[in-house]
Amino acid sequence: MRPKLKKLIWIAPLAIVGLVAFIAIGGTIVLLLWNWLLPPLFGWREITFWQALGLLALCRILFGGFSSHGASRSGVRRHVVDRVADRIAERMDERWGHMTPEERERFRQGMRERCGFDASPGESKGQ
Repeated sequence: MRPKLKKLIWIAPLAIVGLVAFIAIGGTIVLLLWNWLLPPLFGWREITFWQALGLLALCRILFGGFSSHGASRSGVRRHVVDRVADRIAERMDERWGHMTPEERERFRQGMRERCGFDASPGESKGQ
């Protein structure tokens, strides 16, 4: 038998058992939290294990948690943020290019004061 096939024979059943255990634990946690919090707080009915699993699946569908497969949406968001940051950087470069050396130094000094930084070692006042 090939080593990969031998490994697969052990991994596949363990993965299935792990998935079933994960679902059972997740459903139990939702069941216990729901029945512990919501009936006393809001007067809602207690739920069964199968209703808790359904609620867990519904939350997974609506909010996309528990895996990295929801990264496609955050990837789009990250792309938009990168584009906005690029536009801001382009505008700052354009403004910086139109500044005189004195205006640039005043800008640097103002930023140092606002951010609480002292002059860098190469920019000491004696030089």
